[in-house]
Amino acid sequence: MIASSPSRRRLAPLAGIHRHLRFVFPIAAALIGATAMRAADLTALWVERVKSVVAVEYYTETEAERRPTVSYGTVIDANGTIILPSVAVSPRATPAQLKEFKVYRPGNPVSASAQYLGQDAFTGWHFVRVEESMRGELVPITAFAVKDTVEPAMAEEVWGIGLRNKDEDFLPYLLSSRIALVQSLPQRTAIAQQEVAGPGLPVFNRAGAFIGLASSSFGQNYIQFSREDRGGFPVIMVNVEESGAFQTAGEILPYLGRVPKNVYGRPLAWLGAYGLEPMDPEVAKFLKLSGQSGAVISEILEGSPAEKAGLKDRDLLVAIDDQPLPRFKPDRVIVTYVEREIQRRHPGDLIALTVLRGGTRLDLKAVLGEEPRLLSEAERKYFDRLGLTAREFVYDDAIARRAKTGDLSGVIAHYVKPNGPAAVAGLRTDDWIKEIDGTEVKNFAAAGEKLSAIETDKFRTECVLLVSRGGVTSVLRVKL
Repeated sequence: MIASSPSRRRLAPLAGIHRHLRFVFPIAAALIGATAMRAADLTALWVERVKSVVAVEYYTETEAERRPTVSYGTVIDANGTIILPSVAVSPRATPAQLKEFKVYRPGNPVSASAQYLGQDAFTGWHFVRVEESMRGELVPITAFAVKDTVEPAMAEEVWGIGLRNKDEDFLPYLLSSRIALVQSLPQRTAIAQQEVAGPGLPVFNRAGAFIGLASSSFGQNYIQFSREDRGGFPVIMVNVEESGAFQTAGEILPYLGRVPKNVYGRPLAWLGAYGLEPMDPEVAKFLKLSGQSGAVISEILEGSPAEKAGLKDRDLLVAIDDQPLPRFKPDRVIVTYVEREIQRRHPGDLIALTVLRGGTRLDLKAVLGEEPRLLSEAERKYFDRLGLTAREFVYDDAIARRAKTGDLSGVIAHYVKPNGPAAVAGLRTDDWIKEIDGTEVKNFAAAGEKLSAIETDKFRTECVLLVSRGGVTSVLRVKL
């Protein structure tokens, strides 16, 4: 829902002012921060610490476009390794689609090529390594870490770095603020009164010590009104270039060595407990568990380590390795905590799980397995004449469609070209193609063979697809 045209016209001048003030406020904050931190010689601190940040540009090549993306990164070692935030790469993109990584130093238009190393499931970071020619000009963030990391204190003054856009050579600028809140989400996260760094860039204290890494910005909620409609609706405004929240150094420094061994981040630990939900407060009170958290397991996946360990649907998980689940606020944070406890481990590790089932406390042990084939690892191929990219049907597809995970047959319509033959016939992205011309598709290889034959047969005028969407099966005739 959006405001009516008159409202948009009245808001337009304000939007222009907002765009202007976005850069006035950081400058004002910089001046205030510079005065307060003069004793620590902020100028000298700035010159060195800005060498630990970079801008990373790359292209995502899909069937329809070649799209550039720019993200901010932090240098973590002398080998030119850089970490990018989890949102830097689309989860639908495959490593093969990520092209031409380039690294820019702040304020410098000259770039150096880089290699994409992959994503770490536990931290969510994407890792990139720049070529050797630029490494000597960079300083790892560890150079500014102190031996005994202290968590930021309430009202403590902190500062960080922001970067302008590419057309301004990623010019760096100063941001500063004071700590308003520190809480576990589940990582220890400090929230400042205003933006303190660009997402993925470091935050420092007055002495210049590294104290955290900025996360994606938290949105601010507003209620908007118009003359025509006195009822308001919430509007969320998100600053994608700056953030007022950062994970503390204690949550960053121990994991900088988790450089992926391959672009898919494998090995990946897997339990197979699906659809976790936080324990209801009333249930916790009834079970006398108000001092801790719990997670309800919605479903145990077929053939998973969780199933082999004896876990059941609706089990209430209350402890991992004999340690009660810590209490978090908000309650939903416990879901991320449990997922991270799995991701920090490796396939083959033994994990002890304590659950409540029908009032009975059970201690179970599971041997973690290897995560099934990921969407990003699935084979795929584009068929131009059909206007369709077919993708291998993987374990996650079966879960999403409530299908048997032991039978991964068929293929997924990963991309459907707008106004192409498949689209005109009614095929949509993420449709499950089960049959082609009346023949059941057993796997991706069989589907590829059938579709390739159709693609190259110039005398073919149509093909028939049996498709499942939302549990409803339909037959589509694709006119070639």
